[in-house]
Amino acid sequence: MSFELFARSHGLMIEYLVTDRWIRVPTEDKPSKKNGAYIWDGRSGAVINFAVHDKHIPYKGTYEHDPLASFKRQKAEEDKRIRQSKAKSKAIYIMNQSTDSTHPYLARKGFDRLKAPVWNSLLIVPMRIDQKLVGCQMIDEAGGKKFLSGQITKGASMVIDNKGMDILVEGYATGLSVREVLKQARKRYKIHVCFSAGNMLEIAKGLHDPLVIADNDPIGIKTAQKIGRYWLSDTEGNDFNDDYLLGKGDSLIGLVD
Repeated sequence: MSFELFARSHGLMIEYLVTDRWIRVPTEDKPSKKNGAYIWDGRSGAVINFAVHDKHIPYKGTYEHDPLASFKRQKAEEDKRIRQSKAKSKAIYIMNQSTDSTHPYLARKGFDRLKAPVWNSLLIVPMRIDQKLVGCQMIDEAGGKKFLSGQITKGASMVIDNKGMDILVEGYATGLSVREVLKQARKRYKIHVCFSAGNMLEIAKGLHDPLVIADNDPIGIKTAQKIGRYWLSDTEGNDFNDDYLLGKGDSLIGLVD
């Protein structure tokens, strides 16, 4: 059995093989998320489906060279570029069709008067790389979040800039909460909304000594510790918006230069 078939038998969906490092991929049970991972050195490897396995499963098959491997790789890369281009075009369309309006999600987060881009009842949060739109996050009235299919998410962010220190946050509501507290304290800021803990690590690579506003959960804490300086709620499970709504946002002020 080839490694690709071995991976497929465990639910992993691999477009083309990348060697010598762990690669996250979608799974058949969760095709819209990268809920699986594999590692492959050209002859041996391992896989894990996080919904099924508690540890990686080693590949014990024999090496089978795929004469179409190069073609498959090129085709997958081209398909990826096409999907990204289509997602970018759709994001531009959505932003152009959006109207600034209040939104139930923002109201629940403490910003009932704030107007932001809304399209088809969805709150639209633009995502950019080097100031160029690459996609958007869409938030429904119940708080459900999703990205455009095929869009670039790695390295994409929304920046709320007041010419101050770099501050990394995971979610849009957290970014708005940080901005409100620092505005009231007359502090300058440059808030990077990163949309996920993993992407926070990616954005941090291009910044010097940023401050992380961490969610008080295992992933949030681990991510913040990898980056460096961070704020953390003293209540397990809380993020900054939770503390902001409780009137405890001022705990951040002393960390901002």
